[in-house]
Amino acid sequence: MVDKVKETRKMKKVKTVVRAIRILESIGGRGDMGVSEISQELGFPKSSTFEVLSTLQAEGLVTKDPDRNTYRLGLKLFELGNLAQDEIEIRDLASPLMKSLNQELDETVHLTILDDMEVLYIECFESTKRLRTYSVIGVRAPLHCTAVGKAIMAHMDGETVERIMRVKGLKRFTGNTITTREDLLADLRATAERGYATDIMEHEDGLCCVGAPIRDHTGRVFASMSVSGPSQRVHAETIPRMAAAVMSRTKQISLLAGYRE
Repeated sequence: MVDKVKETRKMKKVKTVVRAIRILESIGGRGDMGVSEISQELGFPKSSTFEVLSTLQAEGLVTKDPDRNTYRLGLKLFELGNLAQDEIEIRDLASPLMKSLNQELDETVHLTILDDMEVLYIECFESTKRLRTYSVIGVRAPLHCTAVGKAIMAHMDGETVERIMRVKGLKRFTGNTITTREDLLADLRATAERGYATDIMEHEDGLCCVGAPIRDHTGRVFASMSVSGPSQRVHAETIPRMAAAVMSRTKQISLLAGYRE
């Protein structure tokens, strides 16, 4: 009996998701549409159509014209579409250069993009050494304590940085994590001046990273790339060489993405 109830609930959730997709497709194909028009076209009950539209509106996926009581696609979909496009394009552009960096240093190389005040890892080439950083594709991480995050954050305007600190906070992960506004701002200034960011066991004990920013054709920093490894191999003496190698590749990727200094 319990399993049957769970299965029924699961099917209802799936049905709702499918309806949401069909509603978005319908609005996308026709433009402004009212509840009655959508429910008639798709054959959905008017009440459930309204419920789905209300949820989509709350999430920014559709917007409502209060005067005409019609709905159109929201900017959130545009943002998601751009994000997906950025991810596809940057992986294609970056992969050969990531591979060459991985082969040159034999340390793990990661590619990330900025997504909702965090970094999202989207590509990786692992080191061949037994003691190494492993792939974290699909994982999200904070901006304030990762080299890939600070490489992006260092090129944001002050208002955006302040908002991220206010919303996300400066959570401590290790004894080296930056947890004060003043220290983070100083680190970001240094990062912007030298062109690369470091994570000296700030996110994970024993792990150090060097990251650099990637720009699009408008000059906006939207992605970053890092080389990471154990603190025995990534330290004060080796970081300058690693940083130069990373920055060389990220500059090439930025040029491939259309950026011109």
